[in-house]
Amino acid sequence: MSADVRPIAASELPDWLHTVNTGFLNAARATESDVAQLAEHYDLDRVQGGFDTGTGRCVAAFRSFAQELTVPGGASVPATAVSNVGVLPTHRRQGLLSRMMAAEFAAARERGDVLATLIAAEYRIYGRYGFGPAASVSEWEIDVPRTGLDPQLSVPADGGRIEMVDAAEVRRIGPELHERLRALTPGMVGRNERWWRLMTGLETVSYRPYTEKFHAVYRTAAGEVAGLVLYSADDHWTDAKIPQNTVQVRDLLALTPQAQRALWQFLCSIDWVTKVRTGYRAPDDLAPHLLPDPRAARVVTAADFLWVRVLDVVRALSARTYEVPGVLVLEVTDPAGPAAGRYRLDAGSGACARTQEPADLRLDASALGSLYLGDASAVRLAELGRVTQERPGAVALADAVFRTARRPWCPDVF
Repeated sequence: MSADVRPIAASELPDWLHTVNTGFLNAARATESDVAQLAEHYDLDRVQGGFDTGTGRCVAAFRSFAQELTVPGGASVPATAVSNVGVLPTHRRQGLLSRMMAAEFAAARERGDVLATLIAAEYRIYGRYGFGPAASVSEWEIDVPRTGLDPQLSVPADGGRIEMVDAAEVRRIGPELHERLRALTPGMVGRNERWWRLMTGLETVSYRPYTEKFHAVYRTAAGEVAGLVLYSADDHWTDAKIPQNTVQVRDLLALTPQAQRALWQFLCSIDWVTKVRTGYRAPDDLAPHLLPDPRAARVVTAADFLWVRVLDVVRALSARTYEVPGVLVLEVTDPAGPAAGRYRLDAGSGACARTQEPADLRLDASALGSLYLGDASAVRLAELGRVTQERPGAVALADAVFRTARRPWCPDVF
C-alpha cells in the first residue's frame, strides 16, 4: 500500500477527524457542528493527513499548533505543539508518522520554533523522533477522614476567603491568573480563549462531552485573586444512606503556598465528600504535606507527561537559566537533523553557541529534551547509557547545572 502525505483540504476534515477518533479508539462520528468548529479554530496548513493512493481515504492524521512554553527562569519560548496523531491499524509500520514528523520539523524550523512538544499516549514511539520525557505528573487520592483536618475550620487561616463563582467569572479572571502562574512555573504552556470556553462549557464538541463543574476562587486578605479551582463530584451513597462522594479536581491554580493550603482545605471540608482526587500535579506538589497526616494522600498516578524535542539548541539553551555556573561542551547526535552538532554552554552567563572544542558530554536529542526543563538527572541518564562523559566530572556538573529546585509541571493535555 502507498499513501500521499500532505496538508488536508477543508472538505477532508470530516474524514481526517474520523481517522483521529479511530486511532484513539473512539467510534463517535463528528457532527457538522464539530467540523465547523474545528475548521474555524484549526490552521489547516498545520493539519496533515496520509491518504491511501488507491482509495483516497484518510489513513493517518497529524496536527500542530503554536504554543508558548515556560522554561526555567521564567522565559517563554515558541514551540510547535504536536497533537491528534493517529494512523489507522491497517496502515501502521509504513513510515507515515515519520514522513509527517519530518514535514513538521522542517516547517517548524522555517517558523522559528525553538522546541516541539507533545503529550505521549505511548512511551515507545516518540524517542526515535528526538522527543524526551521532560515533565512528569502525579495524582493523589485524599482520604478526607484520615487527613486530620477539622471540617469546621474551612476558612483560610491567613485572613483570605473562598468564594463560589460561576463559569463567566472563571473566564474573566482565569486567564490572567494562569499567566501569572505560568511565568513562575517551568513546563506550563499558554492557554488560549478557546481553552477556557471548552473548560467552562461555553463551547462543546460531541465527541468530548462536557462535565458540569463547580468553581471556587481564593482571595487574599487584600482581596486579590491568588487561586482558582474547578471541580466535579460524583453521587455515591451506601445502602445505609451514608454519603461517600468523591471530588475530582479538574483544574487548580495557586500562586502561593497559602492559596494552595486554603483551596485543599476547602475541598476537604465539603459536606458528603470522603475522597478528593487531586488531578495531575507536579510530583513534588505540596498538596500531601499541607495535610496534618500526609499518609491520607495516596498516589494513584505517577507517569511521564510532557515530552520536549529541541529544534534549535542555541536558542533553547540560551533561553533558560541554570542553577549553578559552569561551562559544558555538549555533542548532540540527532539522526533527524535539527539538533545535531557541538555546543558550548556557559551556564553562568546563559550563553550558548556552536563550537569546535572537544566535547565534555555526548548525548542524543531525546536525552537533551529530558534534561531541558530540569526534571531529569544527568547522572541517572549516564547510568542508563544515554549520556556519555568525555571529561571527568562533566556528568556531575551537568546534573547541577540543569536540575531545578522545583520540578517542572504541565497541567494541560493537548
